[in-house]
Amino acid sequence: MADQNDLITVFVDDKEVAVPKGTNMIEAAFQAGVEIPHYCYHPKLSVVGNCRMCLVELGMPMRDRATGEPVLDEGGQQKIGWMPRPAIACATNAAPGLRIRTNTQVVKDCRNGVMEFLLINHPLDCPICDQAGECGLQEFAIDHGRGYSRFVENKVVKPKRTVLGPRVTLDDERCILCSRCIRFSKEIANDDVLGFVDRGSYSTLTCHPGKKLENNYSLNTVDICPVGALTSTDFRFKMRVWFLKETRSVCTESSVGANTLVGSREGKIYRITPRRNDAVNDTWMTDSGRVLYKQVDSDDRLHGASIKGEPVETETALNRAVEILRGGQAAIVGSGQASVEEQALLKKLAEAVKAVSVNLVAHLGEEDGLLLSADRTPNIRGALVTGLIESLPAEKLDGLAEAIDAGKVTTVLTHREDLRAAGLTDAQLGKISVIYLGTLANDTTRKATVVIPTLTVFEKAGSFVNQQFRLQTFEPAVPGPSAALNDAAALAKITSLLTDGDIPSQPTAVWKELAGTVPVLEGIAFNKIPADGLALDGSAWAGLSFPEKKSLHFEAAQEAATTA
Repeated sequence: MADQNDLITVFVDDKEVAVPKGTNMIEAAFQAGVEIPHYCYHPKLSVVGNCRMCLVELGMPMRDRATGEPVLDEGGQQKIGWMPRPAIACATNAAPGLRIRTNTQVVKDCRNGVMEFLLINHPLDCPICDQAGECGLQEFAIDHGRGYSRFVENKVVKPKRTVLGPRVTLDDERCILCSRCIRFSKEIANDDVLGFVDRGSYSTLTCHPGKKLENNYSLNTVDICPVGALTSTDFRFKMRVWFLKETRSVCTESSVGANTLVGSREGKIYRITPRRNDAVNDTWMTDSGRVLYKQVDSDDRLHGASIKGEPVETETALNRAVEILRGGQAAIVGSGQASVEEQALLKKLAEAVKAVSVNLVAHLGEEDGLLLSADRTPNIRGALVTGLIESLPAEKLDGLAEAIDAGKVTTVLTHREDLRAAGLTDAQLGKISVIYLGTLANDTTRKATVVIPTLTVFEKAGSFVNQQFRLQTFEPAVPGPSAALNDAAALAKITSLLTDGDIPSQPTAVWKELAGTVPVLEGIAFNKIPADGLALDGSAWAGLSFPEKKSLHFEAAQEAATTA
């Protein structure tokens, strides 16, 4: 929040509003509750003034040029000098006393004229356009258009179904030349691949010769396209957006924790789009994170419990898991994909069986300096916060392998981790009883003694702690398979059977205990965590050598954008 001493006063349609000096007047008007229509302007990109839709009347308090004293009217009020022509609000920054008019007849006529030009060659294909229902051109045409066309010439026909890259398809006849996609690719994705060719009505968006729009952020151009020109090849023609239920979630691809919206209808997910959070991901997300929902209907999805490969009722599998764990010499393998609540319950389970060891597995990859961190799990920090682990995990379970070979461990309960991929051999798995709780079949499930299917992140509620130690919540978007248990419920049930106690599994109940026992979580209630998350005090783990080091806030990109 801006310091009150740094605020200046501007007037939007005579309404006084205090904003930081230099605030864009589109944003200042928004704070005053006034929407200034715009297409080319985007708060995270440089200003180019292409579309001219945001024209407003500007005025400044008048001062005598010789003395600098205010010029007063007959009533003793300082006169306002109104500029003779409208100006674009996107390229006008707030200055003390600045006044704008957004609803005069001059402004209305300007918007009307701009809209008429934008629609001259635009096709009338709203009924089949993927952008219909969330299209800025539709909305502003209704609010600021004539309602009829005076254009009688033939429209200029432009290319359709142009493949710009593996994930983006262009219908160029819809393009209004706002250049948002060009600026995003250059300024944010650092992939200067798009540009306009030809002139006038024949201007066309295209890739530079020999290049494709194939960076891992290409679908953000679809998100910011104000019309239906850029479309997602994966989502194209699959669902009308007004039928979609949007659910708040968090991307589990890496420890960045990008905020997302999951679009679903009747239990089926159709797309994932970014949700704005300036403290984490601005308004962007990776392309690779958008397809994670496909695990919900994966061919490898576990749809039923089993004991030694034979299908059984879930209750039978839970009871068998408890019998095995009561035999002692058990080790626990948790997951950075698990929620804070699940990790807290796993810690309880480990204490109940007096676990020989509690392990996590690191999943590391190459970071890109934007929204894909080296840590490919969303909640390693959650395991640190809850006390499930005390230091960053390794990529392989070498210590557990040695304990198995030495006969110190005879049972391993693994939550969402493939033990084979984590370094254990078939021979080592053959020496122990394996209890697996997870979503997808893998080499471990094929050798496990007990398999209990659980839910994906899209089918349950919970929270993650990202690499900034920011606590963020996610909500269930679709129901899970009937035979799959909520992970927290499965862990709580096993612990309850082991201890003959009542272990609650609902996030609100788990958080009552966490808030009372974990100092850094003191006073936090699950249902009170803000939509944009809550910054935790991560100073206790400041000495740990985290894999990722690069900033997530795009300062360099934004500085380049504002000076371009």
